Amino acid sequence: MRLALTVAAALTLSTSAMPAHATEIGGPRAFAFIALGDMPYKLPDDYARFDALIAKINKAKPEFSVHVGDIKSGSTPCTDENFQKVKDQFATFEQPLVYAIGDNEWTDCHRDRAGKFKPTERLTKVRQMFFDGKPLAKAAIAVERQADVMPEMKATDGSGFVENARWVKNGVLFAAVHVPGSNNNFEPRDLDTVNEYFARNKANVAWLDAAFAKAKADNLSAMVIAWQADVWDIKQSEPAVPVASGFVDTIKAVERGARAFGKPVLVINGDNHIFLVTPFYGTDLKPVPNVTRLQVMGEAIVGAVRVVVDPDNAEAPFAFQPINEAPKAAN
Repeated sequence: MRLALTVAAALTLSTSAMPAHATEIGGPRAFAFIALGDMPYKLPDDYARFDALIAKINKAKPEFSVHVGDIKSGSTPCTDENFQKVKDQFATFEQPLVYAIGDNEWTDCHRDRAGKFKPTERLTKVRQMFFDGKPLAKAAIAVERQADVMPEMKATDGSGFVENARWVKNGVLFAAVHVPGSNNNFEPRDLDTVNEYFARNKANVAWLDAAFAKAKADNLSAMVIAWQADVWDIKQSEPAVPVASGFVDTIKAVERGARAFGKPVLVINGDNHIFLVTPFYGTDLKPVPNVTRLQVMGEAIVGAVRVVVDPDNAEAPFAFQPINEAPKAAN
């Protein structure tokens, strides 16, 4: 049975019981992974809900999970203790886990309710805590990190970009890229903020360019890119992504890379908390050929998306199955 990259496919999968580990559709190289993000959000209330979701994910036995960032709300204190609590929850994933940093972990930490931290100091702490060379989950996955592949790329804190990662599964290249919301930290608060953005943005573009080049050179079947931001979160009513957007270079990198690669690409993001499967739009807000966007649910909706990948389906290798909480019993 061939996979269909349609909302209908997503709905068809979502109405059936989630299998323990088989993909149930697709060719011999088909596999499944979990995408999630923007959780736990309301603390401490959501800790138990997140634990319950992790138990469901463990039961599904995916090849791995990808958390696209925002491990707390933007108004929750950005304390080491809150970071550690979620890291401890990450450690209960039985299959490998890859984490892409969100904005609530650092860019928004200057807010009064978030503790009035210096955002770049919090970013350094997140890198130290979550990217210390040890697996986040009970099982490990072999990934290449930009800090090792491109050691010449340096963040403003002097570290390499340890959070940018890539790996290959059954002919599909995956890339995690540090593109957070809040305009990608392209904010004129101070010189430190501006310098951070330009250094990371340059590294991100290089990482995306290299990922597409590797996928093409190795004749891979498809690509999956994961980051946190909704890169079309545009406040202006303009017919194109404005130059004031901190996401222009990221979108352009996907546009040119996807056109050169010429095969299916899936971009996963969080940020807006609602499950969506849509085209990926270019800077002209027109669909980019061969590129689909999956937005995961989050915040009030503590759920995830099971993504089934069939590398042998050249036209539509991705299908989607939402994993939602059980309905609350009526009073």
